[in-house]
Amino acid sequence: MTDPVAILKKYFSYDTFRGRQEEIITRLLQNNRGHSLVIMPTGAGKSLCYQIPALCLKGGTIVISPLIALMQDQVQGLQDKGISAAFINSTVSAIEKENRLKGFLSGKVKILYVTPERFRKKRFINKIAKADIGLLAVDEAHCISSWGHDFRPDYRCLGEFRDIMGRPLTIALTATATKKVQADIIKKLGFTPSDIQLFHQGISRPNLRLETREVIGDDEKLSEIRAAIKENRGSGILYFTLIKTLEKFSGLLDIAGIRHTIYHGKLPAEQRKRLQEDFTRGRDHMILATNAFGMGIDKQDIRCIIHVELPGSLESYYQEIGRAGRDGAPALCLLLYDQADLMVHMDFINSSNPGPAFYRDMYQLLTKESDKINGLGMEYLYKRMAVRHFTDFRVETALRMLKRYGCIEGEEHKYRIISPLHEDLINETSHNEKILHDRKQLLEIVNYVRKNQCRRKTIEEYFGFESPEDCGNCDHCSTRTRFRQ
Repeated sequence: MTDPVAILKKYFSYDTFRGRQEEIITRLLQNNRGHSLVIMPTGAGKSLCYQIPALCLKGGTIVISPLIALMQDQVQGLQDKGISAAFINSTVSAIEKENRLKGFLSGKVKILYVTPERFRKKRFINKIAKADIGLLAVDEAHCISSWGHDFRPDYRCLGEFRDIMGRPLTIALTATATKKVQADIIKKLGFTPSDIQLFHQGISRPNLRLETREVIGDDEKLSEIRAAIKENRGSGILYFTLIKTLEKFSGLLDIAGIRHTIYHGKLPAEQRKRLQEDFTRGRDHMILATNAFGMGIDKQDIRCIIHVELPGSLESYYQEIGRAGRDGAPALCLLLYDQADLMVHMDFINSSNPGPAFYRDMYQLLTKESDKINGLGMEYLYKRMAVRHFTDFRVETALRMLKRYGCIEGEEHKYRIISPLHEDLINETSHNEKILHDRKQLLEIVNYVRKNQCRRKTIEEYFGFESPEDCGNCDHCSTRTRFRQ
């Protein structure tokens, strides 16, 4: 079957396409050089833009995604529809990885999801180079840019990976990308601007009510939270920057009798997985979370998202509020701004960007004292790296980036060196540029709070759109609020 509309009806139970889906799919199917960059709001149906062509084109489709939970959910969804799909990531045994790769190479598996780290494996590269690949889909394409809000070093090599695969027809997809990030995506994939067509559906989500409140102290924050939850019945996410603040507000909500759960990166992996599943299936209405939560969550009926602490950038803010109201029904996106949060973020920026000297010391410590670290745990690592304050995340950040750059491997303080320290991590100029970039990002979110104009227009201008009309559904466009009595 090669008719996109027939496939849409048969497998996905929709009668018509939405937005620019049909235009994107038509370009891919009618032009073997119809490379496309798609920027589409969260929940607008980006996945269909490559899943349907995958079923029409000869050869298999490789989908590169950094989100293990999301790829697992998408593969399960495709399999439930009778579509042959599989994923290969770190959760899969070596034997099963081999079986799934064989299935893709033989044509039995039509769509194969992989993490970009898979291309570090020579055996995988050698085999995938021989595959008949009809389409390469790069999901979360903003991860390719160091100026994006979730940079993944392995994404920088996707241009080389395309070459290995024979430069197949390519579609890159993301919900958020400034013009600077768009240019980075095109360049890093090995294209010139004339090689690839940009499909930008805009960022408008008319059903999302955008509001901010300037508050002083936890009492005022708690009052706003209680009022919003009372009026916006249903599921919601309360976002925090710091785990310590999250836990404090959890205690305050317990006292107020508001049922909720908590989620953050320091919880055991199995518990985090269960919490995500419970929230997605509707068993928990309110969840207090750091920004570690939400990627890959496919829940249609989130009625409110509250940022209890200031987000670090407009990109991350837009990504997070995009999880609300995917069913098209009204949803509240409330940002609480306490000026004291600025100092927290300034500290956070510094601790999220360890300097070259810190990386050198950490790498040397992991090289020379790995047995002690593995035996005594993270406390020993904190002590040796002179990290004592609860807002200092340099150790966690350094470990995460050392893993992303392929310098170390392991989990839960049991790490081992697998390659030399990467030059990018000890480049003083790059470090200073990143600090300056993050501070500018923080200033943009403060401007969003303080600017006396339509909230959605401010966001659209940031992403490079001209927005002639006010949205009519934010606290600047109308004086009404949805939750104040």
